[in-house]
Amino acid sequence: MTSNEHTAPVNLLDLDFEAMQGFFADIGEKPFRAKQVMQWIHQRCVSDFEAMTDLSKPLRQKLGDAAEIRMPQAVFDQESVDGTRKWLLAVDGGNAIELVFIPEASRGTLCVSSQVGCALDCKFCSTAQQGFNRNLTTAEIIGQVRFAAQALADEGRGRRVTNVVMMGMGEPLANFKAVMPATRLMVDRYAYGLSRRRVTLSTSGLVPNMYRMAEVSDISLAVSLHAPNDALRDEIVPLNQRHPLAELLAACRHYVSQTPHHKITWEYVMLDGVNDSDAHARELAALLDDIPSKINLIPFNPFPGAPYECSSRERIERFSQILQRAGYITTTRKTRGDDIDGACGQLVGRVDDRTKRRERQSASQEVAV
Repeated sequence: MTSNEHTAPVNLLDLDFEAMQGFFADIGEKPFRAKQVMQWIHQRCVSDFEAMTDLSKPLRQKLGDAAEIRMPQAVFDQESVDGTRKWLLAVDGGNAIELVFIPEASRGTLCVSSQVGCALDCKFCSTAQQGFNRNLTTAEIIGQVRFAAQALADEGRGRRVTNVVMMGMGEPLANFKAVMPATRLMVDRYAYGLSRRRVTLSTSGLVPNMYRMAEVSDISLAVSLHAPNDALRDEIVPLNQRHPLAELLAACRHYVSQTPHHKITWEYVMLDGVNDSDAHARELAALLDDIPSKINLIPFNPFPGAPYECSSRERIERFSQILQRAGYITTTRKTRGDDIDGACGQLVGRVDDRTKRRERQSASQEVAV
């Protein structure tokens, strides 16, 4: 029995360019093969090694023995009346994650998940209410981009992914080891070739890993802020109790200093009577005064059992005007896909509820028999 019989095949979706070169060196092949195979996998969406026609037959056989290309699989697919498309994808361990494509006139934004669930317990977040299961692998993260690219090509409407935001299920910087290679693939010219400005990672403020990220990446950074002072943020974003605003803002200043062409995008969910007063807006403007910033106001998307309600349209507009008068680029996120459980985590929760309901019904029928 050879040692190879005990070795699981390598999922090539787990490998960025440098790791792919190392893989080919390990199997006795030239490093330039990494470029060829990455283009087949990510740009042409080919999963069958035998279809990679510029590789020799012996190399294709070697890849078939040592490697695989294993993707997340769709178990649920919905499209909103506004064109937003949302998939529920199955990953290993009987878990599911959400993937959302948001089409606009000038771009197509893909919202990608980094974890199954989330451990940070932000009170306004539907995903947080489902708890944390595990981190996704690099293959499961970049596999979402590849899945969407193929699905959009298959639908034949000319829609494509131009922007990726790591704003789906989970806290990306809590899964640093897998997320960084995935973002490198997003911008790699042999993979998806996106501009670094068009790949955005959103964090709730894991400060140590923000400094680590500044050393290895220059993609865009968004911060899930939601409050202009520590007392309120401690309540809304419990992570603030570990990394308060002074630490968070220092890490943001450092990131911008390493990537001076960037602004920080601040995400601020609008919660009625909680964080949406004129005083909060002025406090926020003062807090961010020395950081190149864009502010994205997000109307709260309610979910069952949520302790908050969304601020009124008039209140959001007033809040925005105060920030704009203070000199900030301020946008209000459009509500998209609310007819298909548009909030992160809602689709998983609804499908999970249905599954449990079926299990309960099945169990009750067995008892009755």
